[in-house]
Amino acid sequence: MQHQQANSNIQNHPFEKQQGMEAIILAGGLGTRLRSAVPDMPKCMAPVNGIPFLSFVIAHLQKNGIEHFIFSLGYKSEMITRFLDTNYQHMRKIYVVENEQCGTGGAIKKACKFVVAKNVIVVNGDTLFTIDIGKLISVHNKHNADCTIALKLLKNCSRYGTVTVNSQSLVKAFAEKNQHGQGYINGGIYALHVNSFLNEALPVKFSFEKDWLEKKFGIKKFYGVKNNKYFIDIGVQEDYERAKAELINVKI
Repeated sequence: MQHQQANSNIQNHPFEKQQGMEAIILAGGLGTRLRSAVPDMPKCMAPVNGIPFLSFVIAHLQKNGIEHFIFSLGYKSEMITRFLDTNYQHMRKIYVVENEQCGTGGAIKKACKFVVAKNVIVVNGDTLFTIDIGKLISVHNKHNADCTIALKLLKNCSRYGTVTVNSQSLVKAFAEKNQHGQGYINGGIYALHVNSFLNEALPVKFSFEKDWLEKKFGIKKFYGVKNNKYFIDIGVQEDYERAKAELINVKI
């Protein structure tokens, strides 16, 4: 097993000179909106029919060929590391633990310092979106993109901002939340060009979505891949309860 507790100052990487796709799983959020349903627990560890939600995310990534995992952790990180060390003993993994909340952008920035490959897949630990990751990477490489976003078609986009792409899949616009009606949303899975991201003058704390994607889409090459695969974000209690019903027969 290859496993390392890391922070942003550590440069040694146990995956060096090894092949295989890498993924960053963002699992450091406080989960305040779900606190009433799962108190004193990281959101990604919320039990879904007896199984931590994070296991569904990991299973999907593994089925799509991900071999190296970088877990970006914060709130109650020891609960997650204990679970992973017990149940995924042979997983090749690194833990990057934040001492303070740095936002999605800051978390990805820290985690990217431990990526060996040119590109990395980034996912949220509280969202399951069963896309074909190979297709996402194919589009990303075809366009030599800085970032390629998995887009999900929703009938009601009021909880999310929408993303507009042109006929070549290039992102043309991001719209704010509270836009009612059907549209494509950012599904929270990205193929990210690591050096392109790290070579920018980025602050320690920032939002990947608001402060990088939405501010840089006319400058950087951002693409979107439309999907209509299964999508669930357990960030609110209503959808957490829905996950329990919909994933009841899913085998891990």
